[in-house]
Amino acid sequence: MSEPTGAARRRGPFQVGDQVQLTDPKGRHYTFTLQAGNQFHTHKGAFPHDELIGAPEGTVVRTTGNVPYLALRPLLPDYVLSMPRGAAVIYPKDAGQILAMADIFAGARVVEAGVGSGALSTYLLRAVGEQGSLASYERRQDFADIARGNVERYFGGPHPAWKLTVGDLQDNLVETDVDRVILDMLAPWECLDVASKALVPGGLICCYVATTTQMSKTVEALRDHGTFTEPQAWETMVRTWHLEGLAVRPDHRMIGHTGFLLTARRLADGVEPPLRRRRPAKGAYGEDYDSGAPEPTLQERAAARKASRGAEDEQPDLG
Repeated sequence: MSEPTGAARRRGPFQVGDQVQLTDPKGRHYTFTLQAGNQFHTHKGAFPHDELIGAPEGTVVRTTGNVPYLALRPLLPDYVLSMPRGAAVIYPKDAGQILAMADIFAGARVVEAGVGSGALSTYLLRAVGEQGSLASYERRQDFADIARGNVERYFGGPHPAWKLTVGDLQDNLVETDVDRVILDMLAPWECLDVASKALVPGGLICCYVATTTQMSKTVEALRDHGTFTEPQAWETMVRTWHLEGLAVRPDHRMIGHTGFLLTARRLADGVEPPLRRRRPAKGAYGEDYDSGAPEPTLQERAAARKASRGAEDEQPDLG
């Protein structure tokens, strides 16, 4: 049985074409591709690539300036943060949350819109494997080209489960019976119709947005659409720690806000989502909303929100 795509590049001695991550005595990282006959140069001296070819991971090499460097293959989180970028990459902390909270499983059929530099595509392909499928849609050709190069560099060539399409998801989506839809774009609410039609009952949509206004609009659009469960939203923050003898404390810098994640499940056709038991805050849906009245239906809530937004748009300009 053949190994999964790219697995052979993740173990064994270093080979020509492998990505190598060097760590200097101060903990700084340098990533390059092994090529026979080439040299790695720093301000602390140089050493030949041939010294690493055939050597095991965890080898320490010394430059002509006698500075030691630890050589390892970069982990995927290291790779995506050092690879060439067109658009900003999804940070490893958010990619990990997407894989876990969107339940990306081996063999899953996934649609992704907003490829950027290919970071999330690489995570998704590794999760679904060759028995699954990932259909990625990117509006910009230059971003798609960078993403394709980054993904193929990581796996050592094209991945058999990946199809990359240049164009808008709304106009080009052809996949059906999809298990998961991942939207990383400015206006994910514009893609809810096509996402809903593509998803199987019980399938999941996951949206990655940067601002609270995007998050609010996406949540309201999911509620108004009527084919999804009540959405959930969250963000994650990562704080590393300084470890030096008894000086154990949080680092002064941390990875704070990068984006919000929202998830919702696809309902069966013809099913109306259950009413929320928690009543909204006063004024959340306009001044005419009666908190003592019976729980409004989905259509009544949607109408109240639209009426409230329309009233705001009609306010006279007093400036």
